[in-house]
Amino acid sequence: MAKPFDPRLGVTLTTDGADFAVWSRNAERIELCLFDGEGKRETARHRLVRGRDDIHRISVPAIGLGQRYGYRAWGAYDPDNGSWFDPSKLLVDPYARELDRPFRHDAKLSLFGVDTADLVPKAVVTRDPLAKIGKPRLPPGGFVYEIAVKPFTILHPAIPEKQRGTVAALGHPSIIAHLKKLGVDAVELMPITAWIDERHLPPLGLTNGWGYNPIAMMALDPRLCPGGVRELRETVATLHQAGIGVILDLVFNHTGESDRHGATLSMRGLDNRAYYRHLPGAPGHLVNDTGTGNTVACDHPAVRRLIVDTLRHFVVHAGVDGFRFDLAPVIGRTADGFDARGETLRAMLSDEALKDRIMIAEPWDVGRGGYQLGNFPDPFLEWNDRARDDMRRYWRGDPWTTGMLATRLAGSSDVFETSGRSRSVNFLAAHDGFTLMDLVSNEVKHNEANGEQNRDGHGENFSWNNGVEGETDDTAIIEDRRRDVAALLATLFASRGTIMLTMGDEAGRSQQGNNNAYCQDNAITWFDWSRIDKALIEHTATLAAIRKRFAVFSETAFFTGRGDVEWLNAAGKPMAVGDWENPDNPVFGMVLTTLDRQTDKETRIAVLFNRSREQVSFALPGWGWRHFASRELWNQVLPARSVRFCIEE
Repeated sequence: MAKPFDPRLGVTLTTDGADFAVWSRNAERIELCLFDGEGKRETARHRLVRGRDDIHRISVPAIGLGQRYGYRAWGAYDPDNGSWFDPSKLLVDPYARELDRPFRHDAKLSLFGVDTADLVPKAVVTRDPLAKIGKPRLPPGGFVYEIAVKPFTILHPAIPEKQRGTVAALGHPSIIAHLKKLGVDAVELMPITAWIDERHLPPLGLTNGWGYNPIAMMALDPRLCPGGVRELRETVATLHQAGIGVILDLVFNHTGESDRHGATLSMRGLDNRAYYRHLPGAPGHLVNDTGTGNTVACDHPAVRRLIVDTLRHFVVHAGVDGFRFDLAPVIGRTADGFDARGETLRAMLSDEALKDRIMIAEPWDVGRGGYQLGNFPDPFLEWNDRARDDMRRYWRGDPWTTGMLATRLAGSSDVFETSGRSRSVNFLAAHDGFTLMDLVSNEVKHNEANGEQNRDGHGENFSWNNGVEGETDDTAIIEDRRRDVAALLATLFASRGTIMLTMGDEAGRSQQGNNNAYCQDNAITWFDWSRIDKALIEHTATLAAIRKRFAVFSETAFFTGRGDVEWLNAAGKPMAVGDWENPDNPVFGMVLTTLDRQTDKETRIAVLFNRSREQVSFALPGWGWRHFASRELWNQVLPARSVRFCIEE
């Protein structure tokens, strides 16, 4: 009797060898290629057997841990018809969980008939022990800290040199101490799965330092996580012991195989027509809803299974708390457009291992109908670019922005009203765009180092420079910029909803005005720990302490104005229509009734905003108000360009 095959895809170790399984509907034949321990010499080749489910399988005896392997696929080569089979191309298993080396771009990867076994990383047979899984470590209204692993740790002097730039470095006591000081609830790691440089970067002498160009969805990039899933699991456990959750930023919307002139590395070579979305009636033309050359067909059953299995892998084997999804509308796209009730999104939310995990959407892509803020299904949290822009515009001094800022502070009910609660992730800056210090130091982007004549990156950033563009030695301007950053941080921490801060924004980090620094794996993006602004760090820590102490900021119900919030003018009176409609109103405040978790009593806290460049008087109603940071009685003087928190005692 023939040996029954395990229904799982990828590689499954057995008592006498291993089962290999890969999906392809359109391939005529798939072969498994085995390599020696260095991944250089092919030692054996086996033809897989297609099943009725289009899964190609084979059992190979005497296969053990560490075995290197790849696939080759046969079929028609007709790019104009979407058929991309080229058996000269070694292909990475979409279910590979470990690779023996990083991807390296080479023109041969795109040339038909040119063998690429010497260029393509080999998948490694692994056995991944189970991780300890608990409740997700991100409370409602929590504080997320976005990290690019290498730039965050590569220059830290306390981390052993060999460990710098890796996932393991995040578990170093010095890093954990910094995160704890800031009051971080969860770190969000920018992509750590295996990626390849875009083909235009090597000729420019540049490399992709962000990782948003993936090839293998499950395999961790050896440059960032040389210890594989074990290293990730151990780091997650260490962070969990410190009370800090871990969220992975994953890219399911496109791959680094790019457009029709791109490389053939994995899914393109296995079944281009199935794994990627094509124009209706024109299978040779890839849909580009991502701006990267291709769009993964996330509604295809095989891709849906890959996505869910990938998420399960990181939960079950690494113990992560949740995920952030790049260009997330692609995951919900069908032939008819975005569908919040689509099968793939529902499968992600209903899976037994995933249904309690944190799910965060970047709710836009560049395709038709791609802006979907507020439309993802509950319990998705969503990056809120309206909150980002309205907070920036208010502090830039744009007219008619007081009411918009109040709406963002109150949880963005205009966006999430159908959910009945705020699902907003409020942020001022993210990896994509200016750092917070660059936001107040540059009116325009400065991306010349990217080699595209400053054409790349967002043109409108709602930024300002405080009188001089870019770096300056003027101490007055430097202090104005620090003051603006402090006010922006206070505004973010005063907003209802989950909040996110990008690494280094609490310390004055700059990228020299570059707002699209994905290709700057160098000092432009590396966090220089020798130049941190300690006063800003202390300010951020104080803001986080306020947010944790007073329950009102972490609640997700919208402010209604019926007893839960009072909007005040500078005289301490309720904001009148004229105050709201004054296009240049520089001052307002909100008074919140809240539980003080420190005393377990109800109290009132006031948050006062002054965007003008002059100090103003601000009278608070009642008595006994103290400035939270200094504990001094409120003197009714609100400094220029500032936010003040006052507590009634």
